[in-house]
Amino acid sequence: MARQTCAEQTGDRAITAVVPSSKTVTYARRAWWLVTVTLAYNLAEAALAVWLGIRAASIVLVGFGLDSMIEAVAAFAVLPRIKALLRPELEASSERLERRVHRIVGITFLALAAYVTVQSLYVLLGGQAPEESWLGIALSLFSLIVMPLVAWAKLRCADELGSRALRAEAKETLACAYLSLTLFLGLAGNAAFGWWWTDPVAALLMVPWLVREGLEGLRGECQCD
Repeated sequence: MARQTCAEQTGDRAITAVVPSSKTVTYARRAWWLVTVTLAYNLAEAALAVWLGIRAASIVLVGFGLDSMIEAVAAFAVLPRIKALLRPELEASSERLERRVHRIVGITFLALAAYVTVQSLYVLLGGQAPEESWLGIALSLFSLIVMPLVAWAKLRCADELGSRALRAEAKETLACAYLSLTLFLGLAGNAAFGWWWTDPVAALLMVPWLVREGLEGLRGECQCD
């Protein structure tokens, strides 16, 4: 990441300040906008998915919604890191905040993995068929189209800024596309063919990713700059 250094003469002392380059400012502002939009979208997506999931008794929809809520928290943790690109004096405090939030997120991911596993096995063993949810299918398709585009834009900003924190957050956005595909397959199988078991099976396919993210968060692997 390119920075410019300027010196201001005050009496007998020279005060040196690190000033971000115009390129850094441009991409940092773009990254801030992308992460903020992702944060807002994830919150809306979480509320809608959980509501639809409860109505349809769909484990995969509820799990997808709760995951979106956790990803919103992760996105919130990255915002101070982007701000630190414009104000280097905030670097240390933003790194501590991000590590703390990532550990909390890690615990939440593991709790969600346990919930999805128990509920999915309960549904599979009990044979309780969830209802179809066409709105849930529409939500999964929209996320499947939009999330890769947003992730690509974030990765471009991360490369230009040299920010590993932003790159890690972008990969979480990309992983959301995988979860959207899982959600779509589970809901579509149930709605189109009456394969009720695709819903809990699709939810179980989320578990390895949830566990991996949880363990990385607990280890503090937030990919800080």
